[in-house]
Amino acid sequence: MVSISCEQAAGELLRQCVDGEPWDRDLARTLAQPECADALFRILIEGLADRFEARLCEDYRAIFSLILQLAGRPTDAGAFACQFEPRRIAVLSRVTLGADIAITSVLVDAAHKRFPKAEIWFAGSAKSAELFAGFPWIRHLDVTYRRGAIPQRLEAWRHLSGQFHDEDWLVIDPDSRLTQLGLLPVVDDRRYLFFNSRSYGEDSDASLSTLAKLWAHETLGVEGARGLIAPPAITPPVHTPYAAVSLGTADNPSKQMPPAFEAGLIRELCAHFPNVIVDRGFGADESARVERAVAGTNATTWSGSFAGFASLIGAASCYVGYDSAGQHAAAAFGTPLVTLFKGYVNERMFARWQPAAPNPGRAVILREPNITIPAVKAALASFSRL
Repeated sequence: MVSISCEQAAGELLRQCVDGEPWDRDLARTLAQPECADALFRILIEGLADRFEARLCEDYRAIFSLILQLAGRPTDAGAFACQFEPRRIAVLSRVTLGADIAITSVLVDAAHKRFPKAEIWFAGSAKSAELFAGFPWIRHLDVTYRRGAIPQRLEAWRHLSGQFHDEDWLVIDPDSRLTQLGLLPVVDDRRYLFFNSRSYGEDSDASLSTLAKLWAHETLGVEGARGLIAPPAITPPVHTPYAAVSLGTADNPSKQMPPAFEAGLIRELCAHFPNVIVDRGFGADESARVERAVAGTNATTWSGSFAGFASLIGAASCYVGYDSAGQHAAAAFGTPLVTLFKGYVNERMFARWQPAAPNPGRAVILREPNITIPAVKAALASFSRL
C-alpha cells in the first residue's frame, strides 16, 4: 500500500463508509498508529458520528473494534436492560459541555425520577459537574477524558472500570466518549443501559434532547424527563436586562461567521438591550475575536468558567450564539435564544443538535443564507412581543 498521511487515510476511510463501499482494513490499521490519533477522532470518528445514520454506527463499531483490538483492548457493547433495583446509579458524561446539558442531564433527571431512593452520580470532569452543583442529590465521580493517542484516551475507561465492582451499581451510558461510544462498557450487561444517540430514532428528525426523553420513557418508563442544570449563581457584572452572547465555536471554524458580521451583531444587540455580556471564551484566538467584535461598543466581556457564564445566561433577557453549549444552557433555563447554526455536515446533524427549548416561540434557529443582522433583529422583535 502506498504510504499516505493520517489525514488522507481518515478522509478516504470516511468516504468509503459514507458512500457505502467496503472499507479498507489497511487504512484502519494506519489510523491505529499513535501519530494518527488526532485524524482518527477528528476526521473519521466525528465524521461518522455527526451524520446520525444507523449504518454508519455499524461501520464505527467494526472499524473502532479493529483498532481497539490492535491496541489490545476487548470490545463488547451493552444491551438495553434494567433487571434490578440499583442503590447507586452512575450517568456517564458525554465529555462536551453542550452534550452534557442536552443529553446527559435528561438521563440524570430520568434516573432520579425512576429510582428516587438511589444515589445519583455524574461521572465526568469537574468542569461539567459544575453545571449540576446546585442539585444536592447529584454526586460527582471525577473522570477526565484526555485527548491524545489511543492509550491516553482509554485512561478514563480504565479508571471507570475499577469503580463499579459492587453489584448495586447501574451505569447509564449516553453514547459517551468515556466508553468510546459503548464499545468498552464498564459493567456487565445486566447493570448497563446504553443510549445509542447515533442510531436511536433513525426515522425521526427530533433533537437529541427529545430522543433522550423518548429513550428514557421506553427504557426506564419515565415520563417528563427534562434537561436541567443548576450552576453556581453568579452576580451579573451589569444591571438587567441584558443579552448574553457567545462567539465560541469549539475550535470549529466552519461554524463561524466573518468578523464584520460578529461586530455588526454586537452593535445590534447593544442597540436593542441596555447591556450586553459577551463571553471571552477559551484561548487567545477566541478572546481576540471577541475583543474585535466588541470594540467601540458598550458591551461587557466575561472571563470565567462556562458554569459561571451559564448562570448569566439563565438570568439574561436573551441569549445569542453559534451552535454550542450556550444554546443548550439557554434552552435548559428557558431563556429566549437565537442560534446561528452553520458548519453541519447534513440535515440530520442540524436537526439533532437544535436546542430543545420548552417553548419553541422562544427559540429562533438561523442558518445560512438567513444568518443576517436583519434576521437577528426580527428574532429579537419577536421575543419582545411574547
